[in-house]
Amino acid sequence: MRVTNGSYADRLVANLGNITTRQARYQNQVATGQRIALPEDDPSAVRRTLDLETERGRLGQYGRNITRLKETATTTQTVMRSLTKIATRASEIAVKANSVRSADDLKAYAAEVTQMIHQAVSSANANLRGDAVLAGTRNGQPAYSVTLGADGRVQAVTYNGNQDAPALEIAEGQALVAGVVGSNPAGSGPAGLIQDPRSGADLFGHLLQLQDQLLAGNGAAVPSTTAVGLQADADNLLRHVAANGVVQGRLEAAGASGGDRLQALESQISGETDVDLAKALVQLNQVQLSYQAALQTGGRIMTMSLMDYIR
Repeated sequence: MRVTNGSYADRLVANLGNITTRQARYQNQVATGQRIALPEDDPSAVRRTLDLETERGRLGQYGRNITRLKETATTTQTVMRSLTKIATRASEIAVKANSVRSADDLKAYAAEVTQMIHQAVSSANANLRGDAVLAGTRNGQPAYSVTLGADGRVQAVTYNGNQDAPALEIAEGQALVAGVVGSNPAGSGPAGLIQDPRSGADLFGHLLQLQDQLLAGNGAAVPSTTAVGLQADADNLLRHVAANGVVQGRLEAAGASGGDRLQALESQISGETDVDLAKALVQLNQVQLSYQAALQTGGRIMTMSLMDYIR
């Protein structure tokens, strides 16, 4: 088979082009630290990497959900503590009411209870990133509003939220509710923190009742009526505090598990895409030597003449 000078030159150019392409690939790997620049570099590894990246995206969203739920649980816990202190103080006043004979003393206690109602409403209207934490999914407004009489007495406290406690996914197939609804008079669904007939809780109702009884000078009736209700409120708050602790424990565990899995994923993705720098440098050096050798031999052959063969 006769090989012409022209065909040899074409072959030389093609070979040099292939070597240049390989050299550019290894140089890019060394510069970026990445083994794969294009899908065709390693289709199987690209597929595995895409699957791992998808899982990493899900874990990242779970992590953000857990952070959000932790904030909700912590804010709700603060509200619970504040309301528990108010319920405890109201119970103390209810116990003392029977032994207080002075109308002025009863009015002084009534004034304190009125301030406690305002304080409780302020606590119950706590916001997290602009959302009322006790209002369920109707959280674009304060959870509770107050109606005052002409004498400054609190006449009513109205719940503006609903009974839908929002849940977020913290792992595959695992959704968790970290917040609570303020009131649930229906007797079904999530338990209300402040009002729930299943536990006899109605903190604002009982505080209003205590306020009105003290203003009316009817302290003797308080221990057998309002005091019982306030104890139910305290018990209900205690159950919610315990449940909140369980939720925070689950969130900590889910966060730790997700963090461990995310770290393992990072290692797997790195194993699929990161370049072996020492190997890449060796390959780059080999390609560069091949390129130089091809140039030298090709140049020598291309400059040979008929006289070189005759000699």
